[in-house]
Amino acid sequence: MRDDDVQPQVVLPEPVRDHLGQQLRTVYTVEGGKPQFLGDAETPPEEFEPQIKRLETRLKTHEEGTVAVENALDRILDAFGVQAEDGKDAAR
Repeated sequence: MRDDDVQPQVVLPEPVRDHLGQQLRTVYTVEGGKPQFLGDAETPPEEFEPQIKRLETRLKTHEEGTVAVENALDRILDAFGVQAEDGKDAAR
């Protein structure tokens, strides 16, 4: 088979994916760090540290950006004398 041959996308059946997911969780749970105290979160494997840092940064940025946009929109509404709706979730 050559590198430029196109392979069709193969999707595993859901029961197989579930089984493989359980196997992976078992492996990473066994090899992963154990919490020092009951109730502490397990420490993820070190190889995931860069991805976890990126995800935490992205989530923090999203949260802070959402708050900043909300505050800016509130100021714009105040400048035009428009009353915001009582429920923050009403606009969603």
